[in-house]
Amino acid sequence: MIAGARMLKRRFENIITSLRHPITNAASESINAKIQWVKYTARGFRNKQNFMHAIYFHCGGLDLAPLPTK
Repeated sequence: MIAGARMLKRRFENIITSLRHPITNAASESINAKIQWVKYTARGFRNKQNFMHAIYFHCGGLDLAPLPTK
């Protein structure tokens, strides 16, 4: 019990910060996983610019469906 109380006392500010700001890094991990998937499926890029374009294409959230014609 004493060791647990000491640990809580040492980490008290971190615990309060975590309760005040419930932010996680899940979004950045998700984006990173998608980028790694793009890199894996391409099996290499000719240059960094092509890699950046592929990341923007897959992670940019663009709607590339054509608009209906009138």
